[in-house]
Amino acid sequence: MSEQNWRPGKRVAIAGGGPGAISTGLAFLKCGYDVRIFERQPECKAIGGAVLLSTPVLAILRSYGMSLDNVGSYTVTHFQNNTGVERVQLPFNKEVERRMGIKGWHYGVLRSSIFKKMLDLVPGGIIQANHEVTGYTELDDGVEVEFKNGAKVTADILIGADGIRSPVSRQAFGEPDLFHTGIRLWLAWCDHIPGIPERHGVISHDWQHQASFFPMLHDGKPGFEWWVVEPSWEGKPLPDDPKEHLGNILEGWQEPMPRFLEATNFDTQVYRWEIYNRHSMKKWSKGRVACVGDAVHPVSPYAAYGMGMAIEDGYYLAKSLDGVDLRDLRAVNAGFELYEKQRVDYVNHNMEFARFLGRMFHSLPWPLAKIRDLIFDYTPLLGNYLKKGYLQKAEEETMSLKELQVV
Repeated sequence: MSEQNWRPGKRVAIAGGGPGAISTGLAFLKCGYDVRIFERQPECKAIGGAVLLSTPVLAILRSYGMSLDNVGSYTVTHFQNNTGVERVQLPFNKEVERRMGIKGWHYGVLRSSIFKKMLDLVPGGIIQANHEVTGYTELDDGVEVEFKNGAKVTADILIGADGIRSPVSRQAFGEPDLFHTGIRLWLAWCDHIPGIPERHGVISHDWQHQASFFPMLHDGKPGFEWWVVEPSWEGKPLPDDPKEHLGNILEGWQEPMPRFLEATNFDTQVYRWEIYNRHSMKKWSKGRVACVGDAVHPVSPYAAYGMGMAIEDGYYLAKSLDGVDLRDLRAVNAGFELYEKQRVDYVNHNMEFARFLGRMFHSLPWPLAKIRDLIFDYTPLLGNYLKKGYLQKAEEETMSLKELQVV
């Protein structure tokens, strides 16, 4: 492993090669640090189907040098019941749009497409493939990173961006005690289907399922991401025929949800996850080690924010350490504390909010679920809750990113 561009006081080692790791690397590079990203696979590759990215995430990617032209189209989000009764339409904040220079709030993109755009921004020699981080040893003036292949490298700080079962996070904070959240996600994408209004996305529920769709772009071409969330538990059997299984769930559902089944290749365009979380943490750093993304806050799909929060984490972490000599442990710890002050409570709120929505929509028994649906169908409760619990805090965070604003 070459020692070129690996200056003491500037050395940032990042475990993992997903969106959070790449965002962290790009942010530290922009601040003038030497970065190495260690990926256990032969190449960095995004898994999963489509994803929703919000305005602050797009603004961060733009600050790294990514063009937002043809990334996606903004979407108006409608919450409905399974028969099409409108419960709430998420509003746009005109001042956020003006300040950030980005129309709307949610953009649908294929995960692999946006991740490729991120990877294209990484200079050569930064990503070290086939290097699985297994642990580390703190030194007086650095941290020695250990790999499964027997190699070692000394850095000033180590960032754990290596996922929900992160070895870095486990060593720093102990066993994650992951727990099943009670839901299973089927995430899919397909090419364009005519007849669906432009910029129109729907999140809809019956008494125990969610079925949703958003327009997206894949390599600049229009299409749709769609997904179904169902009640689940650890060890729940898998259906023999996923298409038939989802067809049974969507039988009688409002159009166009049933149409997505025939437009989707179930061999290549459908992904399934059992959703696990960990309990909220108040500390994401220890000594010369800090973590981002799923390594410290795996999030339910009800947040529609997992990839986005990991990207944001990397940006905030680098900003908190900008200008610091990373050999100075006290200065490093002060930067980590600033990062945690800016991120921990905000992210934990989103984690817990999403987990609560998952329980509310998928765990209530039939009589209570029926009452819930009547309240959501005929009162403004859901809209008020979403605006206060989700939009308000996200908009406040966005408005605080003054350095990313265009006016």
